[in-house]
Amino acid sequence: MTSARGGDPVRGGGGAPVRGGASGTPVRVGLFGLLGSGNLGNDGSLEAVLGYLRAEHPDAVVDALCGGPEAVTTRFGIPATRLHWNRAEYRTASRAGAIAAKGLGKLVDAVRTAAWVRRHDVVIVPGMGVLEATLPLRPWGFPYALFLLCASGRLLGTRVALVSVGAAEIGNRPTRALVRWSARLAAYRSYRDGPSRDAMRAMGVDTSRDEVYPDLAFSLPAPPASEPAASSESTPSRPRGPVCLGVMDFHGGNDDRARADEIHRRYLDGTIRFVRTLVEEDRPVRLLTGDQCDTAVVAAILHAVDSPLVTAAEPASLADLMKEMAAADTVVAVRYHNLICALKTGTPVLALCYATKSEALMAEMGLGAYCHPAREVDADRLIEQFRALEQRSAELRRTLVERNVTAARRGRHQFAALTAALFPAADRARADVHTQTDVHTDAHDLRETQ
Repeated sequence: MTSARGGDPVRGGGGAPVRGGASGTPVRVGLFGLLGSGNLGNDGSLEAVLGYLRAEHPDAVVDALCGGPEAVTTRFGIPATRLHWNRAEYRTASRAGAIAAKGLGKLVDAVRTAAWVRRHDVVIVPGMGVLEATLPLRPWGFPYALFLLCASGRLLGTRVALVSVGAAEIGNRPTRALVRWSARLAAYRSYRDGPSRDAMRAMGVDTSRDEVYPDLAFSLPAPPASEPAASSESTPSRPRGPVCLGVMDFHGGNDDRARADEIHRRYLDGTIRFVRTLVEEDRPVRLLTGDQCDTAVVAAILHAVDSPLVTAAEPASLADLMKEMAAADTVVAVRYHNLICALKTGTPVLALCYATKSEALMAEMGLGAYCHPAREVDADRLIEQFRALEQRSAELRRTLVERNVTAARRGRHQFAALTAALFPAADRARADVHTQTDVHTDAHDLRETQ
C-alpha cells in the first residue's frame, strides 16, 4: 500500500490496520529531527520509534523530515526529506552571499515545513535533547526548525508529539523563546527524566499533564548477556579485563564558548592520562565514538598512547556500541547514549558528565556516585573513582539487572500512552491489552537477564 501524501507503510507486527479517520485511509506519520546526521543516539531514538510503529501500527504510512535523508532512507527504508533548504545551514557564514542564502533559507524552510506537516496526521519527534542547549547551539538552527514544526502543526491541525525528549533551562533569550513556544504548541509532550520536565516548567510551560519515561533507547533490544572477559589476574572484587572508553569531541556548552579550547584541552589531557594508567596496568582499552565528529579525539588518543592494548572500534549504531560494551568489564563514557548503552547491557559505567541529564540518568540506574565533571577532568580523581567502581562491579551488575526491568516496563507504558494520545480510539483497546500483560513480561525480562 502506498500513499501519495506520505511515505511507505511501515512493515511488521500484526493486528488491525490503523485508519486515519472516516475515509479509512492509513494514518500518515512523520518523523522529525537531526536524524541520519551521524549521531548514533539520535538514530537509535528513531529506530526505537520505528520499532513501535511496526509492532503497533503496521499500516501507518511513515516518512521523515531530517538532517540526513539519504542515510535515513538507506538504513531504515523510509522516504525522507532534507530538513533545511540551505545545505550549508550549520556552517559559519561570513561572506555576504552565504549570509543571504541563510536568510533566504529561513523563509523557504517555513514554507517547506508547513507543506510537509500538512501531509501528515501525526508528527513524532523521537527523543533526543531537542529542548536543551547543553552543547553549542544557535537559535536560528534547530530551535527555529522545531518551532516551525510545532507552529505548523498547531495551525494546520496536525498533532505534533515530543516523545521522551530531553530539556534544560536555556539562558540565551532567542533560543529560550523558540524552545518554550515549541513545547507549548506541541500536542503531546513527555520527557526522559524529571529534571527535563522541571526545566520546561521553569521556562513557563504548563507540564501538569506531562509524564516522565525512560529514554527511547532503553526500548531497543540488548545483545545477549555475556561474562566479562577478565584476565587471569582478576579477582572477584577487582576486574582486570577490557575497558571501553566512550569519547566525545567535547568543547563545553553554549555558555562555554569563551573557554571552549581550554575545556577541550583539559578533557583530552585528562583522558589521555587515564588511558596511559590503564595501559601501565596491562588493561586493554577499546575506544568508542557516538558521533562522526568524535573520530578526531580517537586519533589524538591513539597518537598520544602508542600501545597495542589501545584499539578503536567504528560503531555504526547503538547496537554496535552495546555489543562492544557487553564484552567489557567496565565502561567510562561522556555521551549520554553511550552511557545508556553501557547501563542497558548491565556493564558498570563511570560517567563524565557535562549536563544534568547524565547525572539524573546515573542516579536513576543506581550509579549516581560514579560521575565526574567533563569540564574539569582530574585524571587522579577519575582513576580513583574508576577503581572504586570496579571494586563494586558484581554488586552493581545485579542492581542494573533490576533497574533495566523497570526501565523496560516504563518504556512500554510510554508507547501505550502515545497510542492513546495520537492514534484513533479503535487502537486504544489494543494498547490496554499490552499494558495488562506487563506483569508477565516483566517476570520474563527478569528471568532473561539473570
